[in-house]
Amino acid sequence: MTLAELVLTGDLARPARLTVPDLLRWPQHRVRVSFECATSGVQHHAFTGPRLYDVLTAAGPGFDPGRRKDRLRFLIAVSGADGHHALLSWAEIDPDFAHAPVLLGVGIDDTSLNRTGPQLVLPQDRCGARHISGIREIRVDGGYGGWRPVPATPGRASAGAP
Repeated sequence: MTLAELVLTGDLARPARLTVPDLLRWPQHRVRVSFECATSGVQHHAFTGPRLYDVLTAAGPGFDPGRRKDRLRFLIAVSGADGHHALLSWAEIDPDFAHAPVLLGVGIDDTSLNRTGPQLVLPQDRCGARHISGIREIRVDGGYGGWRPVPATPGRASAGAP
């Protein structure tokens, strides 16, 4: 049996390749979710798996300890085998901020995801749009530290102006 593999890349001290059996080494959590899907109605499932925060923290995100709140500039991009993508901020999953219980689901309704790969599970999302099946890559990107606002052009209204 060939196991699906996901790759952790980006601003990490310890990039990794992980399978479902690898993810079973982290503490497992169980969540029940109900997603309102536009095409198939309400879906109810029970997922088990490690928290995304735990797995990414173990990979050593490149936070700068000398910069206050440096974690807030990091984004997490998740890509699935079917071409679907989702984007999260580090603050969503960090216990010091939103502490969302985002899982890397390794089992759905008591069925292993060894062959298809883990799934991104966001129990707090009402709709399943950020639910990604068969995760192939998770990229942690902290390249937003040099962002500077662009001054408004004189005589033009800003996007927030009435």
